[in-house]
Amino acid sequence: MTTRTTGSAFTAGRVVAEAVNPEPFLLLVEATEPELRLDHWIRANQARLAEELLRHGAMLLRGFAVGSPEEFGAAARAFSPQLLDYLERAAPRTEIADKVFTSTELSEDQWIAFHHEMSYSHNWPSRLYFYGDRPSRTGGATPVASERAVLPRIPAQLRKRFERHGVSYVRNYSPELDIPWQTVFQTTDRAEVEAYCRASHTEFTWVGRDGLRTRAVRQALTRHPRTGETVWFNHAHMWHISTLPDEVAEYLLAAYGPEGVPRNAFYGDGTPIEDEAVELIGNLYQEAAVSLPWQRGDVLIVDNFLATHAREPFHGDRRILVAMSDLHVNRDLA
Repeated sequence: MTTRTTGSAFTAGRVVAEAVNPEPFLLLVEATEPELRLDHWIRANQARLAEELLRHGAMLLRGFAVGSPEEFGAAARAFSPQLLDYLERAAPRTEIADKVFTSTELSEDQWIAFHHEMSYSHNWPSRLYFYGDRPSRTGGATPVASERAVLPRIPAQLRKRFERHGVSYVRNYSPELDIPWQTVFQTTDRAEVEAYCRASHTEFTWVGRDGLRTRAVRQALTRHPRTGETVWFNHAHMWHISTLPDEVAEYLLAAYGPEGVPRNAFYGDGTPIEDEAVELIGNLYQEAAVSLPWQRGDVLIVDNFLATHAREPFHGDRRILVAMSDLHVNRDLA
């Protein structure tokens, strides 16, 4: 895992900044004056920060006055005024302030793999904002990895196969196996769910008394809307059944079959993705990872195309909040 290495990048109005990784990737911006309000500073430097985010893929803003979830929301809105709701949920979250949510609420002993937020969906946020509301006593960092480092290392044959077929995501929603569909789609109305699925080019089947199965073919790669760069952009390595512990995967497959497990990923033509391919992608992200421990009040801004993020296991009380903005709609699905 890469750590802080390089020198000064720029100075802009009562802050100092430097790239953490020589790519350059992950810009660390630190306030030099106490009580410098982050929302005010972002608003005054928004254009420059937008350029730096495209250059570095992610920015960690440290030492600013960000004392509450509401102040964090104000800072995110200073960069992108319209924050997004969280629909088609892949993990449990709680809304703490207006459009400000807890990050994924999974057991503290679990590693959350690198991923682009909502790359399994037909639309996704272009920018993510994370806030160190209560950093944990040990562990719990939010590592990031650059697609500019990962994509060139994916073997050409594997990349072409994914590019040709895309990724098919099969998901089963039920209180027994995974998140209920009522939580995922934020409604108890089946008609609303069906309308959402049709609009998003998602096949659906009601299963049993209160279960739902969906199948959606999505992109494996996409282009950055501003830079035009091609990036690896999918959840295949995160949802594939092989990423579960062996005993869990064996039980689920025996009990429910490959398409009955809570989540699974296939090539877009329906053929299985090789375990080795999934392992390779996961390892490439780990090798490219850059990680800085959270400090109270930190704000991490991530370009959701150029960088993936993960979560390290932790011990102790931890609450990292997240906001999202700049919705991107995959027009290619039509």
